[in-house]
Amino acid sequence: MEVLAESIRNLMVGFGVALSPLGIVFVTLGCILGLVVGVLPGLGGTAGVALLLPLSILVPREIGIMFLAAIYWGALYGGVITSILFAIPGEPWSVALIFDGYPMAKKGNPGLALSAAFFSSFFGMVIGAIITVLAALPIALFALRFGPPEMFAIMMLAFSTFVGLGRGSAWKTLLCTAFGLLLTTVGLDIVTGQPRLTFGSIMFLSGFHFVPVTVGLFGLGEILVNAEERIGLKLEKIAARMGKKDFKDGLLSLWQRKWITIMGTTLGFFIGVLPGTGATPASFVGYGLAKQYSSDPDKYGEGTIEGIIAPQSAAQSAGIGSILPLVTLGIPGSPTAAVLMAALFMYGLWPGPRMFIEETEFVWGLIASLFIANAVCLIICLAGAPALAAIMRVPWGILTPIIVVALVMGGYAMRNFMFDVWQVFVFGVLGYVMKKLKYPLAPLAVALVLGAMTERDLRQALIMGRGSPAILFERPISATVLVIAVLLFAAPLMKPVFAKIRAARQPKAS
Repeated sequence: MEVLAESIRNLMVGFGVALSPLGIVFVTLGCILGLVVGVLPGLGGTAGVALLLPLSILVPREIGIMFLAAIYWGALYGGVITSILFAIPGEPWSVALIFDGYPMAKKGNPGLALSAAFFSSFFGMVIGAIITVLAALPIALFALRFGPPEMFAIMMLAFSTFVGLGRGSAWKTLLCTAFGLLLTTVGLDIVTGQPRLTFGSIMFLSGFHFVPVTVGLFGLGEILVNAEERIGLKLEKIAARMGKKDFKDGLLSLWQRKWITIMGTTLGFFIGVLPGTGATPASFVGYGLAKQYSSDPDKYGEGTIEGIIAPQSAAQSAGIGSILPLVTLGIPGSPTAAVLMAALFMYGLWPGPRMFIEETEFVWGLIASLFIANAVCLIICLAGAPALAAIMRVPWGILTPIIVVALVMGGYAMRNFMFDVWQVFVFGVLGYVMKKLKYPLAPLAVALVLGAMTERDLRQALIMGRGSPAILFERPISATVLVIAVLLFAAPLMKPVFAKIRAARQPKAS
């Protein structure tokens, strides 16, 4: 109870920061920019936050981090509009909305589909934010016991979740993770200061910065993919009309299907907490489970409102869940959370449990802003969905060069290096190739952020153990976490073995 009371007191302090005039202005601005980013295919939440990262240094850091987080929440809402009205996912996590949202809109109910999605987003984020308030401080206090061995084990657990719990090829995931870790070693050694992997080039001494790499991978790469897919594409125009009846019916639909909302929200939050997952897998899992346990699964894909509520509530809650391991353990739960983590480094902060003691206003201001940004996004979406949908009617030939110029400027603005501009273009092409070959981008992005921390914690742990790696297994917490990580790394190798065992037993059972 004492921890709960302390959390509530700290949350009130956070609201004092978030509700300041400057805080409200920048949270609202972040929500608007995020909604625009979410509507524009090719500018995802990750690239949008990275692109606008330089703007956050113009205000106090408490306001800056709320501004960046609000862009993320706005992008989560913005992807709804394009998926339901145009069957074009503005964000990866809004793909699942197309299955039932677009058919419902074509049947003449676009207002109901949009309002149900917006209200699902609202309740998903509110419940996720409440869970964050309740869980953040206890996790942070427990994590204060962690030393370098435990933190290195947590890093390994973060990487292993991509392999053991991720979708797609485990080998491709491992390769992308290793490539991200390799990029972090380019430049000056974090201990000795000696150049590493620079090949005698002064240009490589500065290393690969996270912002231009992310802007290239998630921004320019997505632009190239969209440009290819849009050749010969004609948008079917569905009006984004919403009236009071749509609002009422949307809320009533949520109440009548409250168990689907609760299931999607709870499931999405805990998927979002897992490092490197985020909203995309949560939306598909939410949709899949709702369909699997439905009394009439055949109605899914025909325009049922359950197919909107389940994935959207799960995606929004997962977005909130990805913040929890970031502020408590210093582990980003999604690629966008990894960009927010890069912002913390830029502010001179070290994310993790000590932030709850040393930077109380900063951490709880961010948590309080979740509630405010959520309310602002809902109001803007309900009032301005037609205006946001109109962005999609701007010719793609006009939007593309504007977005590309903005991406290049965002990559350059962080360090004012021409090398960073080349990074945007090189990693943009690489992102396009990886998407076409179905290589996951998230492991690379998260590894790029966590690489330096992983190396630092491993070196400190080895110094503590006088060069012996046995110290990693001598401490109970680090040993337990490392064993779980090893099992997750080995999971893809064990799946065929278990499949053969089941196949061998099946004839005997019959």
